[in-house]
Amino acid sequence: MKLRLLLNLIFFSLITGIPGFSQSKGAIKGRIIGQSTKRPIPGASVLIYSNGQAPSGKGVATDSAGRFVLANVPEGSYTLLISSVGYQEKTLRDVLVAPNKTFFVETELAAGADSMREAVVKTFKSEYTPLAPVSTYTFSREEIFRIPGSQGDIFRAIGILPGVSSSGGQFSAISVRGQGTSDNVYMVDDIPMFEVSHLEGNGAFNDPNGGRFSIFAPRTIDNAQFQGGGFAAQYGRKSSSYLGLGIKEGNTESPSLTGQFDLLGFTLLYDGPSGFDKRTGIFATARYQNFSLLEKVVGLKGIGLPEYGDYMIKTTTQLNARNKLSVIAMYNPESYVNTAKDVGQVEPIQGTDIVNTSNNKALIGLNLRTLTGRRSYWRNIVYYRSLDGRADLGTTTPQINAAGDIVNKDAIPFEADLQQVKNNQRELGYRSVFTGNFRKSSLTVGIDLARVALDYSRYLKHTDTLYTFSPDDYRPDPTKYYLILQPSQFNSVDHSSAINASAYADLSFVLFKALRLNMGARMDQTGFTQQATVSPRLSGSLPIGGQGTLNFATGIFYQDPEYDDVGDQPAGHRLRQQKTVQYIFGYKKYFSQDLKFIAEGWYKEFSDQITRPQSDQPFLTNAGTGYAYGLDLSITKRLSEKYYGQASYSYMLSKRDDHDGLGLYNYAFSQPHVFSLLASYKPNDKWVFSTKFRYATGRPKDNFIIHANVFQTSAFVRYSQEIVGHNESRLGDYISWDIRSDYHVQFRKLSLTAFVDIVDVLGRNNQSGEDFQPLNGSTYYQGLAIFPTFGVILGL
Repeated sequence: MKLRLLLNLIFFSLITGIPGFSQSKGAIKGRIIGQSTKRPIPGASVLIYSNGQAPSGKGVATDSAGRFVLANVPEGSYTLLISSVGYQEKTLRDVLVAPNKTFFVETELAAGADSMREAVVKTFKSEYTPLAPVSTYTFSREEIFRIPGSQGDIFRAIGILPGVSSSGGQFSAISVRGQGTSDNVYMVDDIPMFEVSHLEGNGAFNDPNGGRFSIFAPRTIDNAQFQGGGFAAQYGRKSSSYLGLGIKEGNTESPSLTGQFDLLGFTLLYDGPSGFDKRTGIFATARYQNFSLLEKVVGLKGIGLPEYGDYMIKTTTQLNARNKLSVIAMYNPESYVNTAKDVGQVEPIQGTDIVNTSNNKALIGLNLRTLTGRRSYWRNIVYYRSLDGRADLGTTTPQINAAGDIVNKDAIPFEADLQQVKNNQRELGYRSVFTGNFRKSSLTVGIDLARVALDYSRYLKHTDTLYTFSPDDYRPDPTKYYLILQPSQFNSVDHSSAINASAYADLSFVLFKALRLNMGARMDQTGFTQQATVSPRLSGSLPIGGQGTLNFATGIFYQDPEYDDVGDQPAGHRLRQQKTVQYIFGYKKYFSQDLKFIAEGWYKEFSDQITRPQSDQPFLTNAGTGYAYGLDLSITKRLSEKYYGQASYSYMLSKRDDHDGLGLYNYAFSQPHVFSLLASYKPNDKWVFSTKFRYATGRPKDNFIIHANVFQTSAFVRYSQEIVGHNESRLGDYISWDIRSDYHVQFRKLSLTAFVDIVDVLGRNNQSGEDFQPLNGSTYYQGLAIFPTFGVILGL
């Protein structure tokens, strides 16, 4: 009732804010700075034209402070073409002008490449990044929003890229080139983040599929840069890929309020002046979502009630000509409840677990950027993050009939507090990074310091019976086809803290007027492992044929153990850092101003990988080794004029050996074939149509045999599952077709966009995992078929 009243009040305030029908115009203001120097670019040309049209010739030049003003612009959607001698051209699309409003943008131009690269740079505007020559892709705010099935979620958008795999449907987390969902570096406004997803696991053991939704509301991310491997030394403590996210900065000229109301909930965004300082802009978001309405629309039963919120505010202040300060604060609560009543709604019966979890994440960070010289700048970042996680896990023991249905759904016996898990984390960190640019080279050096405190505990109320076991799991009596989990094996408490310290340097330069080399090294001191490691890295590019380049990268990447894994271990047992060695070689070809082709082969070697010797216990070791290799092919049409798209194919194979006598096996994220196709078309300022198709080989799964009536009594019949082959089979192939349609109209100051975004329009129940039901000996598959959302976006 309260939520309905709030939505009515918001809608009424937006509608009553519509002005009269007098003709009026808006304006576009902005500031252009150099990407590598962060200094203003005077004399840059800014041309404006309506989307889909050729530049009209109307434009301005930036002043000595890099600022420009385009006044008396009729309402509508426009494109800005920005250029300057010595810099790469940049195109900004979907610049929306409203009556009596000023659209403000600060954007960066990448420096023009060396003379040997001029032909290449001119053909693919603003994406040439000499420090990241391999596996690099960028997304604009509009591209993220348009990708169908993503619902504005950056992680769902990235799932379209070559070498990237996700479980799709209800999952958003990504695995890259044969590694896991927790192996990726995430940087948000230069702040390292680890907990970036909602509804990740059930509080006992981490869900290998990762989280369901990111903690960033739609249109929060202004720009994203993804690198599938071979990233620079300034990024570390994870070993697979790098994702840098830039949160949108507030408009210092005109305020705007946007509300999105859809099947899952609502999102409110404020973008405008602070009201207390004309130099300060504010960007704030508030999102609340739950699945109750979606469950009714698509007939979902028995999944419980997930709900979460995302609340963020970012202020950006130009203190003076040399200093710019950003402050960001985030609070991301979530909860999930699955009761005995939910268990009884699924026929035939599947799971029997009841769950009550909460995970509340918070972050505050300060980022000061100081111009220290004509071509150098210094970033200082201070941040504090917290995680308060709790899970109460129980089980039901319903009576079922021969068909597998529950006999009495209104009186299902249950135990709600069989297990409790607490996972609280606190981290206080500081980063200091200096970047200097010279005539033919650039240098980045920096240090990271962080103090991490853990308050972790696991508690099992009494002995529990486990009905799935592996050949290497210890059973006192081999004739008993089940496991008994003792509290002494499960319970653990960890109240500890540690200091992590890192130092790194990246040097980029040109040899022989053609070969661009990036050399880097990183040293990490990790408190919880009590290890010091050194990670050398090398990447480079060589132009061939005028519009093509050969690119390569290699290096050593170390990864810290997960903090909850650290808390799980018995006193005195320390996990080590996991080691990955990467080799990447590729070819990149530019066909036109917005069309490129990439082919990359890659190989990885793994050592000191964390393994679980017995599947029923939290004790871990670093016994694992392995390797992965693959090939990625993609052709990308960047957003320009009316359409954009991408087609990609990836072959990837990932093998692991836990050295438990069972030999090599397919790693959980080994999927030999992945094919993706994306297309988006904007015929006019009102309509946008997008579609995405994805095919992937099914995930590996175990072979097993079923044992019936393991207690040998008719009074308590239970089945068990014995794993006889680790990841020797596969789940069904993943096939998904997603569609999205947006319709936009402008009523003077009020804008309205209606949208439909459907994941898996074919309704195919894609399998993301397989579970065993000991009540009747059946197996059932995790997965979600059609996942629609629709709604409206109101802007004032």
